[in-house]
Amino acid sequence: MESDRDVRHPVTRRDASEHATYPVEADVYDTRRGNLELNDGEPFEHHNGKIVPDKNMDGSKEALANLPEAEGAEAGFADTPVPAWKDQITVRSMVVSVILGVVFSIITHRLSLTVGVIPSLNVPAGLLGFFLIKSWVTIMNKLGIFTKPFTRQENTVIQTTVVSCYGLSFSGGFGSYLLGMTDFAYNQVGAEYSGNTVQDIKNPDLGWIYAFIFTVSLLGIFVLVPLRKIMIIDYKLIYPSGTATAVLINSFHTPSGEKVAKKQVRCLGKYFTISFAWSFFKWFFSGVGNSCGFDGFPSLGLKALENRFNFDFNLTYIGAGMICPHIVNCSVMFGAIVSWGIMWPLIQNNEGTWYPAGLKPNQDFRGLFGYKVFISIAIILGDGLYNFSKVTFISLRGIYIQHKNKQTLPTSAKEDDDIILYDEKRRNENFMKDAIPLWVAVVGYTGLAIISIIVVPHIFPSLKWYFVLVAYMIAPLFAFCNAYGCGLTDWNLASNYGKLLLFGFAAWAGGGGGGILAGLAACGVMMSIVSTASDLMQDFKTGYLTLSSPRSMFVAQLIGGVMGCIIAPATFWLYWTAFDIGNQDGIYKAPSAVIYRTMALIGVEGFGALPSHCLQLCAAWFAFAIVVNLIRDQVPKKYSRFIPIPMAMAIPFYIGAYFAIDMFIGTCINFIWERSNRKKADTFSAAVASGLICGDGLWTIPTAVLNFAKVDPPLCMSFFRARDPTIFSP
Repeated sequence: MESDRDVRHPVTRRDASEHATYPVEADVYDTRRGNLELNDGEPFEHHNGKIVPDKNMDGSKEALANLPEAEGAEAGFADTPVPAWKDQITVRSMVVSVILGVVFSIITHRLSLTVGVIPSLNVPAGLLGFFLIKSWVTIMNKLGIFTKPFTRQENTVIQTTVVSCYGLSFSGGFGSYLLGMTDFAYNQVGAEYSGNTVQDIKNPDLGWIYAFIFTVSLLGIFVLVPLRKIMIIDYKLIYPSGTATAVLINSFHTPSGEKVAKKQVRCLGKYFTISFAWSFFKWFFSGVGNSCGFDGFPSLGLKALENRFNFDFNLTYIGAGMICPHIVNCSVMFGAIVSWGIMWPLIQNNEGTWYPAGLKPNQDFRGLFGYKVFISIAIILGDGLYNFSKVTFISLRGIYIQHKNKQTLPTSAKEDDDIILYDEKRRNENFMKDAIPLWVAVVGYTGLAIISIIVVPHIFPSLKWYFVLVAYMIAPLFAFCNAYGCGLTDWNLASNYGKLLLFGFAAWAGGGGGGILAGLAACGVMMSIVSTASDLMQDFKTGYLTLSSPRSMFVAQLIGGVMGCIIAPATFWLYWTAFDIGNQDGIYKAPSAVIYRTMALIGVEGFGALPSHCLQLCAAWFAFAIVVNLIRDQVPKKYSRFIPIPMAMAIPFYIGAYFAIDMFIGTCINFIWERSNRKKADTFSAAVASGLICGDGLWTIPTAVLNFAKVDPPLCMSFFRARDPTIFSP
């Protein structure tokens, strides 16, 4: 799903009494945690000086109930000394972070280049980090080598580093705005559109990609550092994803939690093996053509296959369906039925009237392909505009209420001592102990901004130096708004801020060549800063609740960012050189690339590129997205949970229904499992899903090696109608 803003995903937490996992819906951003602009998490309100759920928002009561703010949560760790911040960052934690960073970067690229749906991988990152270090300690002890005990602070550092690393595989634009610059995106849009010029083509090359990623991806780490106390301690922002991750890590380091974690790792390993073996088996039948293999299996009939309705036996998407909330998967399925089952066949009936006959359905914007792309964009923009306005309003209201309550709170030290719990006092003291000097943030942001202003215009000449300067002047404001809104609602709107610059800078640069590249590059500049800043504040919240030093969180985020700048382009290059990226009839369609380029084209040329009647349809679906979101927010939860999410609906409009069927099967498996054994499902569903995703994702490596060695699958499994005269002789 085009998780631009970041996908909403279930984040796992543990109940201190039962040590079972429960899903807490959270927004993964285009999010570091994902590639789907979905929101099924809920905003929170301020009451009597505390942040509580907005009763009108789905799931908020449940989300707050699962947050670990009860008195005494730190009692179990009272006798455990907190290591110094330098001791929280160890050589072994960095080795494990590199390994997991590579693994999850490969998986993230595969998902972003196929359907754009990226579920959260922070749970398996924390789980595997715990398992690998525990195994390390056990082996060393058996060899008689003393090693430091594994602490929750070190576990938090691994989690932060890994997520920061693989997050750049998404926010770096390798499946979206960077690929929107390529010749295949140019060719799919079509040379007949005056704004789509050859001057706006820039194909991937490791040299300029590394230069661009390094100069724009690290600034966000510095921009909000001075506000960490305000956001975490003064405003007490919840950051549900960061909170849920902290509860997960805290539970790992209790005796019963460790036992459950080991069982989860075994479960993950089992389904990893099954998924990897199944992918290996499918490879033998995939031949060398686009119609070979299980991807083209007509599970619902050949006619349905022509409209991309088929179950393709892809365990990655089944796993993603098990992780994503039920409403997300059902919304995707509903969108697939509405588009490929109803709309596109009806529009095809007007071939020759609405658009010229004989055009390629998956390549020519003058035909059906144009309707698919532009209507998808209309839904994405409608949903994005609504949620952008909503979160901005909630954030401004929250800031006002915080300011108002500050003036009415008691000021007596004795009164403060009476109302501050032991947990909060201990966390506050630890959080303020290792201050990050202000000069580090100022020098870091200013220095990297100057370097970027010099380097980026050399990479993209149409993005003038003053364009980049303007972007960096407004970036701190956007970063604060996004981080504050994310703290209240768990919605990371980084891609929405990126799209603002995409449209604005594309129009500013204008047509005549260069405008599209300028818009896409500006989108990347803003998206990277705003996303990384929000991610760091989430990590500060996790560190606050696990008594991890803010310095160790800052350094871990910085190390993870540098790792990501190295690993993300390298793992992307594996795909770019080994597979046919952008082939709309192949596996790696890179769906977001064409969407982002088309958005930039609209910024340059307006709506002149739309085929007949497409503008009216786009306006209708744009309004539909806003109205449906309004209804979802106004009706009670018992009804709103059955109302589809427009953003989730939009993804299959362009890509097809095949992955929607896979994800729907995943959600059905989870639904049945929850009904038959809720506790077991809560504990192991995320591990099963992660194993399915990781096994199929890592099969990419041997596949790429075989492609480099020019070893083709031995068989081609394909299907035809019985007695097809082109296949069978009389």
